Amino acid sequence: MASFVTEVLASSGKLEKEDLSSKISKMSRKVEDTKEEVCDMMNKRYSDFLPSLQQSEELMVQVDEVSKEMDFLKNSIETEVQQNIHVAVADYAKLKQQLEKNTIVITMLEHLKEFHSAMEEFNKALLDKTYVDAANQLERARANVDSLKAWKTSQLPLLSALSSELTVQRENLIYHLGDEWKSLIIWRLPSSKEPAGLKSFLKVELNLSHGEEKPPALLCCVLQALAIQGDLQHKIKLFSQVLLKTMLKPLVMYPSLSVRVTEQQGKGTIMALHCLEESPNEKSTPSQVYSKLLLVLSTLRSHLLDVSIGDKKLSAILGELIWEEISQCIIHECLLYSIPTNSSQLEKYITVIKETEEFEKSLKEMQYLQGDSTELLKYARDVNCHFASKKCKDVIVAARKLMTSKMHNTIKITPDYKLRLPKLPAPASEPKVKQETTKDEMTMENTKQLSAWSLCLPACRISESVQQLMELALNTLCEAVGSSTQCALQLFFTVRNIFQLFYDVVPTYHKENLLKFPHLAAIQHNNCMYLAHHLLTLGHHFSARLPQPLSEGVATFVDMVPGFRKLGAQCFLAQMNVQRAELLERLSTAHNFCNLDDEDNYIAASKAVRQVIHQLKQLGTVWQDVLPVSIYCKAMGNLLNTAITEVIAKIMMLEDISSEDGEHLHTLCQTIIEEGPLVFIPLADENKNKYQEEVPLYVRKWSSFKELVIVLRASLQEIVDRWADGKGPLAFEFSSSELKNLIRALFQNTERRAVALTKIK
Repeated sequence: MASFVTEVLASSGKLEKEDLSSKISKMSRKVEDTKEEVCDMMNKRYSDFLPSLQQSEELMVQVDEVSKEMDFLKNSIETEVQQNIHVAVADYAKLKQQLEKNTIVITMLEHLKEFHSAMEEFNKALLDKTYVDAANQLERARANVDSLKAWKTSQLPLLSALSSELTVQRENLIYHLGDEWKSLIIWRLPSSKEPAGLKSFLKVELNLSHGEEKPPALLCCVLQALAIQGDLQHKIKLFSQVLLKTMLKPLVMYPSLSVRVTEQQGKGTIMALHCLEESPNEKSTPSQVYSKLLLVLSTLRSHLLDVSIGDKKLSAILGELIWEEISQCIIHECLLYSIPTNSSQLEKYITVIKETEEFEKSLKEMQYLQGDSTELLKYARDVNCHFASKKCKDVIVAARKLMTSKMHNTIKITPDYKLRLPKLPAPASEPKVKQETTKDEMTMENTKQLSAWSLCLPACRISESVQQLMELALNTLCEAVGSSTQCALQLFFTVRNIFQLFYDVVPTYHKENLLKFPHLAAIQHNNCMYLAHHLLTLGHHFSARLPQPLSEGVATFVDMVPGFRKLGAQCFLAQMNVQRAELLERLSTAHNFCNLDDEDNYIAASKAVRQVIHQLKQLGTVWQDVLPVSIYCKAMGNLLNTAITEVIAKIMMLEDISSEDGEHLHTLCQTIIEEGPLVFIPLADENKNKYQEEVPLYVRKWSSFKELVIVLRASLQEIVDRWADGKGPLAFEFSSSELKNLIRALFQNTERRAVALTKIK
């Protein structure tokens, strides 16, 4: 091809403007022709897929020659323009603009040439399995396509075809790299249908490198190619998920599971999970977990991860993906269960802290970990807080279990009963006072001394679970003695939470039974009084031995005492209301005790009275030996008083009582007088007469009832005599109007009745 640039410059080295214009026009036509030929060739190759190797090579040579001539012409024009800028600025600017347009076209053609060259090199590298070169060439081709897309004036129709070709070849490379990865990293996993468990994990195997090199050169090449293509992170993430799920986490969770690393000729390195002898422990110790994990991670590093990707090792990339999840697994499945349950074992835990430090140090040496402190080591070092939290959680769980257990298993509490308080160290601040007494020393004590049983809990029965709850509180407070301030505070307030939980849970959990069964209501009453009694002094016993601020008066339970007393009283009063309502309901079937000369009415009234006596006796049997004597007598007296008050009211409302009705009423009331006091036997081995004699103290209407029974059979004169001008026993129990109404009901209207009524004033 003749160089027209040489011909133009042949004479004197100067370009005439008219000649230059014609030459540039020729050059433009030539560039357009070349562009059309190149585009046609690229379309045939990447869009129509027609082979034309010789023609494409000739075109590439042609593009190179035109490009060189364009560069030379451009330089010549720029020189000439500078020499003659004062003559023809406008002309040369127009020519330069045309030339720059041609330059853009040539640049685009060069990108097309570079793309074609890169794709040719890519295909060759892919066949030779030099994956790093293939990945680099693919990136080179991508860069040229991106450059073509960047030209806003670019309207090449084959850009979409080039982009599609690039995508297809990238996927082709990723597929080949994936195949190589699968051949170098071979997982053998249990079936997805098989339930996860120890047996399924025994089928897990990981087959690593082949060959003598560690890691193999082919593996390094594959990893670097994946990194260049930006797919390495995804590949390592999938690998890390399988590694965590099937190997690392099971090694932490199952103490009998271990890992075995074997070298097999022709197969490479195999890591397989296997089962040791059954471990007596439910959870692995930290040292066991650390040794198993280090074996797996060190093997992976030497056979797979000791590859540099940019400025980072592949082990660092994997570490970033797995560390947070595996450290949380170690904390919740191992370290949590290694925390001591007793404060005396806390000193031994320093061994676990050192093992954790060594574990992290090894991981840093293998570049799995970056930085200084991690959540795992922080958790191990904060053992005091975790001990307190674990202890508090265990205590609350144990307490709630006791509160929801059956209440009817009881034990006897006597006035000489004392809590089994543990022996505690003497307070550091307690001064040793030497007591010296002399014969001349005056005694200031009162000659009248309190009884030995003063301020003692009366004899009663409480739930066995409540006694165990108090012992649990005592043991927890003992743990707080000698502990750190933070730990002691947590334990102390956990004990307060135990009692608060009792206050909230027991009345709600046992609500139905407490209303249904009088026996349980009495026990709950005693339980609350028992707790209130001991809460008075519980804080005082420990406060001096606890760290500040607990030792300065904070350690107290006295504020909870009124609440427990009120809770016990409310529970028993609710049961009393239930029993009182039942008594009144039974008496309501007596037909108001009227017309008892009718056999049916008398039978109904007699039955109602018998049912009342039976109910009281049943309650006496249930509450006997359960309630304190004073509470028992008050309760039974209150219920009996309710019954006889109702009977008195019904009889006083009668307007006409025949002699036969009076006899029947007397018989029924006499039954109550004879059998009512029999319920006042709070203790089986006590003298029966002792409490029966005190019936009027507990039954407010007892004297009124006895006077009414006397009146039912008395004559008018006897009634007047017992009234005794308002000074007799009858006058203390009834008003004059009540007695007059009763006389009018019992006696017919005669002169004798009128005289008697006048004496009742």
